[in-house]
Amino acid sequence: MAVDYAPAGVTVNAIAPGLILTDMTRERLVTDARRRALMLAATPLGRPGTPEDVAGAAVFLASADADFVTGHVLTGDGGWSIGRVQPSEKG
Repeated sequence: MAVDYAPAGVTVNAIAPGLILTDMTRERLVTDARRRALMLAATPLGRPGTPEDVAGAAVFLASADADFVTGHVLTGDGGWSIGRVQPSEKG
């Protein structure tokens, strides 16, 4: 899509959030200490994201600051995807 729409001046990007603390995830993270520890151990920033973190990425991509950004997936996952820490389901 980015290639198809670029001649018209339209940019096409995506946001790929990681673990975001929402009503849907909060209960599981609060009630399951083991799961929370595994998730946070695999996230170099050491915390889940917030809806505001995702909103900040969206605001950037919608702003003039991103006018030359197209065909990009902006990952906002606290470092999860860099693979520095691999959580283990064992132990």
